[in-house]
Amino acid sequence: MILGTLGGVIFALGMCMALLPEWDAMTPGIIMGVTGLIIFGITALIRRKMLGKPMPKLNLRQMLIGLLGLVALLVFGTGMALSLVAGSLIIGIVVGIVGMLMLLSLIPMIKGFAKN
Repeated sequence: MILGTLGGVIFALGMCMALLPEWDAMTPGIIMGVTGLIIFGITALIRRKMLGKPMPKLNLRQMLIGLLGLVALLVFGTGMALSLVAGSLIIGIVVGIVGMLMLLSLIPMIKGFAKN
């Protein structure tokens, strides 16, 4: 729980540093944000170990799902940046919605469809 909180605080502070032009700290903000994400990843692996679950084995399907998730997050973040920083509100909203739809498409890919 402590690592999750620490990762969240570091990630949030990094994103504030990167996205607030008044702070003028884009590069340190990106470094802190990535550090927070790494702490989140370590926390997830520790939690799996504590629950007695085996470490995940990577196969092509999982790697493609992860790649789609990464691309979807980048598209969603680009939409946010266009709306909030670049001042292109309409284009940013459209790009953000496309990113949301890409993220939503991950649910059936990971969980599958329920068979009734």
